[in-house]
Amino acid sequence: MSTIRGLQPHYVDVAKGLEQLIKENADRAEESRRLPQTVAAEFAANGLYRLGAPKELHGADADPATQIEVIEAVSLADGSAGWNLMIGIEVFGQLAPLLGKNLPLIDDPNVIMCGATSAMGQARQKNGGFLVNGRWQFVSGCHNASIFTGLVRQFQGNERLNEPPSLIVAQKDEFSILDTWNVSGMRGSGSHDVAITDHWFPAEKIIVPSQVVIEARTPLQRIPLGVKLAYNKVGVCLGIARAGLNAFTELALGKTPRFGSVKLRDRVFAQIAIAEAEAMVRGARALVFELVEELWEIVTKSEHIEDKWRAIFQVACSTAARSCVEAIQKVAEAAGTSSNFKGEPLERIVRDVRVVQQHVTVSAQHIEDGGRMLLDLPPLGMMLSPKYLEERPDQQ
Repeated sequence: MSTIRGLQPHYVDVAKGLEQLIKENADRAEESRRLPQTVAAEFAANGLYRLGAPKELHGADADPATQIEVIEAVSLADGSAGWNLMIGIEVFGQLAPLLGKNLPLIDDPNVIMCGATSAMGQARQKNGGFLVNGRWQFVSGCHNASIFTGLVRQFQGNERLNEPPSLIVAQKDEFSILDTWNVSGMRGSGSHDVAITDHWFPAEKIIVPSQVVIEARTPLQRIPLGVKLAYNKVGVCLGIARAGLNAFTELALGKTPRFGSVKLRDRVFAQIAIAEAEAMVRGARALVFELVEELWEIVTKSEHIEDKWRAIFQVACSTAARSCVEAIQKVAEAAGTSSNFKGEPLERIVRDVRVVQQHVTVSAQHIEDGGRMLLDLPPLGMMLSPKYLEERPDQQ
């Protein structure tokens, strides 16, 4: 357990206490390509979706270490469940404070909200409100949610208004779910598309985020959005990687490879694989938590986060994702065909862990960009751009 100041271990213990429930539903999630409502309801009832939300929104305003450890614990039980929870934490943390007059929709702590900024819808002015059409991709947990939030562009007739993107707030009967999440990794996260077709919304359901004044009253609210999006992905890959190393160790202790006479654990190749994999995962975790401790100290003192600090933090998060993938590849190779059979733990873990590194917020491409900044060169990519991802979704 980390000793970072401000850590709220209660939530970590709660997440660990849900391990059996998550594991019991993992196969069902894999088959149905969505998180079972039973698991989502427990996340909501225990306040896990709202870890990053302000306390006035029934949130925990939890520090980064708590969020990472909670996501890590859930991902250890099942990667898809961890991904679903991680996205839910981000949605509540970043979008809920923008809801304005719509806040009563989430007054019930058991309400689950999903959201996406991966595509733009269109909101045309009509009868004092807006006629909305749009389709949004990768809406993790959409089957579990009763509220959807997505970005739209405002139009008057066929003319687009010169305004930043707005946020649409839609209830369950106002959006539809398209069956599009036909993937190999993270199958159970339920990251299908959401669509709204020719539905009229009153004006208060369309919010311009830049017009909402949010005071950064707590240390968590002072953390740049890009930093938040990176460290929570690390929680997912660390949990999945730990599950993989545990699965390999259990396999190695009992398996005698075909055409062999000694157990897998007695093979030098397996010994080197687990040793190197452990070093990679533990090293990546240690660096991220070291930097998270620095981050918490900076924002607690209301100090400015330097660009070069952001660079090394992004490098650490992207490297952690890559290290977890490489560590699992090592033990999967040493495990032989056992890592390829459906039903074997390593088979799903190999598929799931790759998805984390593929996400734009921790992609390996940002390592080069971080290096540029450390050498006083301007960043080229979006994650470290000074104009990108500071605090508001309308800047995406």
